[in-house]
Amino acid sequence: MTKKSVLAGVRIVEFSAIGPVPWAAMVLADMGADVVRIVKEGTKHDTAMLRGRRVLQVDLKTECGVNDAKQVIQRADILLEGMRPKVMERLGLGPSVCFQLNPKLVYGRMTGWGQSGPLAQTAGHDINYIALTGALHAIGREKPVPPLNLIGDYGGGATFLLIGVLAAFAKVRAGGEGQVVDAAMVDGAALLMALQYERLASGEWRDQRESNVLDGGAPWYDVYETLDGKYIALGAIEPQFYQELLNGLGLSASELPDRKCRENWPVLRRIFADRIMSRTRQDWESCFAGTDACVSPVLSMKEAPEHPHNAARSIFEQCKGAYVPMVAPRFSSMENQMAEHTENITLGRILEQWAQ
Repeated sequence: MTKKSVLAGVRIVEFSAIGPVPWAAMVLADMGADVVRIVKEGTKHDTAMLRGRRVLQVDLKTECGVNDAKQVIQRADILLEGMRPKVMERLGLGPSVCFQLNPKLVYGRMTGWGQSGPLAQTAGHDINYIALTGALHAIGREKPVPPLNLIGDYGGGATFLLIGVLAAFAKVRAGGEGQVVDAAMVDGAALLMALQYERLASGEWRDQRESNVLDGGAPWYDVYETLDGKYIALGAIEPQFYQELLNGLGLSASELPDRKCRENWPVLRRIFADRIMSRTRQDWESCFAGTDACVSPVLSMKEAPEHPHNAARSIFEQCKGAYVPMVAPRFSSMENQMAEHTENITLGRILEQWAQ
């Protein structure tokens, strides 16, 4: 990365963890931050999500190893850790110790349940965190369906960790003191549901799957199978987009039931399903090309990188023969390039560079 990168000169210590922490560190590295990942000896780090780091092998179970970590923390701007509550304290690297070393440090803590509460010390995964927020209940057909680990781990977890540490870092740069950022996946996942809870309170949302516009309940906002066993996605919410959808499907609004009446939704769904099943996905993609009908092919992970729009924006890049997602978001006056691969580094080299 060069000085043109938006986070050039920002020093980050990342303690080895799984899921949200390395993803957040990857985003920061892609933006140009200097990320040092502290790992135990023998840890593998040659994966796309661990790109852009210098790796420092440290044995945190020894006094010497903890002292090595402290020397790096003393010179860092941001610390990221994803251990259970109190583990860093037991290692002798909790916030109080680190703030004595570095009062301007932003201390980012990533957990599932948060640093407090009756479940704080309990194990869990994405599916557990979103189960307690109402998000999992709202997604699916007959039963709730896990939406990969996007909502808890990355949407509600890593994304809010990034928001928190960057906001705190801006405060420090403006003359403020260091901050602890308590980023919990359950907190973030709940906040992602703000719109649905607002509509539930106003009576606009039913607390039942497939009963609302955005959960597959509405026939014009759903996924349909095509003649070749593939799928297309419809998102024609607004009236003008809905009209374009009908035009493409060869249907007349005057001959269809009123979509504003929920009782008509099953009839509309059958009509749409029958019409869409009559042609292949490619046929429909060609039919709706250049329109505002909000119709898209449902692409597999192998197909997505080859789509013309994705290719034109270089949303994916080949790395060791496989496609990986590129940098997001993009900056107008900054470099927007994927961070380089990881490399091992010695403590002495880090201290020498960060002393400058």
